[in-house]
Amino acid sequence: MGRKRSKGRDISGWLVVDKPAGVTSSAVVNKARWAFGAKKAGHAGTLDPMATGVLAIAFGEATKTVPYVTDALKAYRFTVRLGQATNTDDAEGEVIEASDTRPTDDEIRAALVRFRGEIMQVPPAFSAVKIDGERAYKRARAGEDVALAARPLWVEELELVDRPDADHAVLEMVCGKGGYVRAIARDLGAALGCCGHVAALRRIWSGPFEAEDGIAFDLLDELARTPELDAYLLPLETGLADLPELRCTPEGAARLRNGNPGMVLTAEAAYGEEAWASYDGHPVAIGIYKAGELHPSRVFAPGA
Repeated sequence: MGRKRSKGRDISGWLVVDKPAGVTSSAVVNKARWAFGAKKAGHAGTLDPMATGVLAIAFGEATKTVPYVTDALKAYRFTVRLGQATNTDDAEGEVIEASDTRPTDDEIRAALVRFRGEIMQVPPAFSAVKIDGERAYKRARAGEDVALAARPLWVEELELVDRPDADHAVLEMVCGKGGYVRAIARDLGAALGCCGHVAALRRIWSGPFEAEDGIAFDLLDELARTPELDAYLLPLETGLADLPELRCTPEGAARLRNGNPGMVLTAEAAYGEEAWASYDGHPVAIGIYKAGELHPSRVFAPGA
């Protein structure tokens, strides 16, 4: 028996959803895939259910560009609740420790210095990190004492932007791949000797995508299967904003689509640098630029 074909439209591109609180990232992706009637969809970076903001969803051939958005810098605005630590490091968990100590603004600013640059961060016990093939949060929910290894994180910026009251501090952070805002709040509270957890979290931007440009989650239902919804779809190459573009010849495009090195007309990339090639306004391949040719690592279907 032949393999059953998946149903849906062959569409390629990116959709930015301004995710509301109280819904999982997977639920947003599933809703978007249904609304567009798309065959294939995936996202570039999970947000916790309580978090809001940028959830970038890739359809079709754009899923091949997901790693470039996942690896890009991201910005978060979040509120730390001072004086309480929870088992989940956010407001949805149980309070496991409390303190009457409240730091001053200057003390917070001074403590933030140690969380900038290349730092080592231990992910929250309630996270999707795998331990022997099992998600850490499953073990934590079962009551196990979860011990996770520290991992490197690049923090480009971390600033105190507001102090609405003694119990809350609003921070903005720009960081690289794999960062846990909940861990920043937890560790900052420990460094200040007052405990802390995330009370609110919003991803402001992620790589080339910004929350203010995102479609509201409710509109996915309202505009499902309509041209109005299709108008929100961004080109596949939007996810390649951090890579140089190289235009290629017709012969080069044909060779690249067959997985072979292809000639490019312009060299906006340095030798050995990763870049992407286009022909006649369409992306052809991603690869390594070498002496007038692109050596492909990912190839896009014609017309993507």
